[in-house]
Amino acid sequence: MHETRLSSLLSANAGYVDTAGFLALHGLFTAHVTGNFVTIGAALAFGTSGIIAKLAALPVFCLVIALVRLAGVALARRGRRELPVLLGTKVLLLLAGGILAAAFGPFADGDHWQAILTGMVLVAAMAVQNGVHRIHLGSMPPTTLMTGSTTQIVIDAVDLVRGLPEDEKLAARRRIGQLANSVLCFAAGCAAAALLFYVAGTWCFLLPPLLGLATARLATAQ
Repeated sequence: MHETRLSSLLSANAGYVDTAGFLALHGLFTAHVTGNFVTIGAALAFGTSGIIAKLAALPVFCLVIALVRLAGVALARRGRRELPVLLGTKVLLLLAGGILAAAFGPFADGDHWQAILTGMVLVAAMAVQNGVHRIHLGSMPPTTLMTGSTTQIVIDAVDLVRGLPEDEKLAARRRIGQLANSVLCFAAGCAAAALLFYVAGTWCFLLPPLLGLATARLATAQ
């Protein structure tokens, strides 16, 4: 139950930040950063802005992942718990991104430094979440990329219909439940971001730090 709640919050937060970033920052994906390859092509084809941020997203993402790994190793050597520090860092980055978005938004041009700075701070926050998930929460379903989860759900559903041994059937049902929960929470985060962006504009970015704080408290309470 604890892991399910944690996965739910992480997935909802990722869906929210990714959608809000896409809407406010001219098509920038902050969590699913490789999706920016597609939006770069679209920006070039249609002459829209935001190309600089999209090009910078993957290097920034990779750099932060490397820093997460190094920071985790350093903390472990000192006998300190890694999760509280790393998830706390994510909350601070989300808060900084929210303040920047509220202060500088709406962004008329995705290539202005204000939009690029805001986008890269949010990319860094999502990179921390990705790094923490991969290193420390590997048994949980993915929280930022739902394509693989959806694929596995369909495969398991087909296998259940065609028939499986009882032990494999139980494992498939459990896996479907976990993955479906992540997909639905991610989708709910996307929907919430779209609605709040429509209502409040870039002020909607002030919600993710609260979700991040709830996630950090839940993760470190175990």
